[in-house]
Amino acid sequence: MTRQSFYGLFKGKRALVTGDTGFKGSWLCLWLHELGAEVAGVSLPPKRGDDHYNLIGLNRLIRHADGDIRDLSALTKVFDDFKPDVLFHLAAQSLVRLSYDEPKETFDTNVGGSVNVLEAARTTESLRSIVYVTSDKCYRNNEWPWGYRENDRLGGHDPYSASKAAAELVFSSYMDSFLSRREGIGAASVRAGNVIGGGDWSPDRIVPDCIRALRAGVPVELRNPHAVRPWQHVLDPLAGYLLLAARLLNEPQKYSGPWNFGPDDGAVRTVRDLAEKIIEGWGKGEVRASKEAPGPHEAHTLRLNCDKARALLGWAPVWGFDAAAAETAAWYKAVSNGANALEASRGQIKTFMGGPG
Repeated sequence: MTRQSFYGLFKGKRALVTGDTGFKGSWLCLWLHELGAEVAGVSLPPKRGDDHYNLIGLNRLIRHADGDIRDLSALTKVFDDFKPDVLFHLAAQSLVRLSYDEPKETFDTNVGGSVNVLEAARTTESLRSIVYVTSDKCYRNNEWPWGYRENDRLGGHDPYSASKAAAELVFSSYMDSFLSRREGIGAASVRAGNVIGGGDWSPDRIVPDCIRALRAGVPVELRNPHAVRPWQHVLDPLAGYLLLAARLLNEPQKYSGPWNFGPDDGAVRTVRDLAEKIIEGWGKGEVRASKEAPGPHEAHTLRLNCDKARALLGWAPVWGFDAAAAETAAWYKAVSNGANALEASRGQIKTFMGGPG
């Protein structure tokens, strides 16, 4: 992908992002703003002062409304006021371990909240393109060594994974019952792997845990060092979402449906591999396995097959595992040393669009 791939795709378009205060949502909003879109977001307020949304001052670049996707009336007002051309639905309870502590909140947000988003969307006449984000964990995980395809069985052991599988069924129902009956609107569900990048401070995620330990000068402790995940920089799946949203505007029937956006096989690596790469980029530190009691069940191996996105969208990962880890560590190190977070993020978007790293 090059700058030319994105030039003009969203200039002058009105893009609404649910979950704009979140990690992926804030990067997406910044990118849309850089591409010339008029951007609005709706989400709960950011949880931490050093979240990416706050560090880059995103509230000065886009329109934002504090809101909970579980509140249909408030959500509908945002849609009615902004009249978006494009919708990116990212708002979610996104943590597997938290879903064990708060299963009802997880289902209420990821299933009920997604129903509300689609309910608001189906009555918004201006809307022409919907990208509905779930997760690679929506698949029933059989610990296969090969990647899951878009037509593989859905399911979930933990509440988070089950909620994302259910959200996919909700999307399919709304697509068949309502959205496919409207002229000139396209809608797609998208499933991405484990994303990394600057500005994520969520608990129980490997990169934030690494950075907190490195800042404190203590060893990085890993709960599941041998667990295998499809690691990718946040900009790689977001590039897929952007390309897909643009194609939906022009050829809605062709591009509607489910899509995977995952890394190449070389980026399907262990938790320990990633921690060691982050330490390498930081410049010092060490890893050790945690001695805490085993936590709740989490999948050991998960891979995505992205042949559909490659063949029909022309999408492919830009940053491999080494580049993704290096760019992530570089962002945190630069910002920790006083660099401007907005310029650091803008610089990485510009570098990413320039081609492979």
